[in-house]
Amino acid sequence: MDRKYNDLIGDILENSGEKDNYTGKGKGKPLNKNYMERNILQNFQEKAKEAGFLPPWLKLQKEISSLVHLAETESDIETINQKIKKYNTMCPPPMQKSPVGLDNLEKAKNIW
Repeated sequence: MDRKYNDLIGDILENSGEKDNYTGKGKGKPLNKNYMERNILQNFQEKAKEAGFLPPWLKLQKEISSLVHLAETESDIETINQKIKKYNTMCPPPMQKSPVGLDNLEKAKNIW
């Protein structure tokens, strides 16, 4: 084969007899019509959502929400605020939240 570039993956597939499974007309799923109009992050988010992927900060957000609605003691509030601190380091800046206290627990329940 006379190529101008080194196609390591293509060579591996060809040598294993698998290349026909990945190349050729009609192979693969067609791209969405507006795929090229969006950036990489938007395309990733769409595919991740379709696959049921949930970012770790969203899982933590749901956990904090449950804890806020069950909180009754100062100890509960301390646990929640530790989780909020961790959440704020993981989530996008516009999604960050303030710590909660017993005095503003009802407001926090509406926010979370």
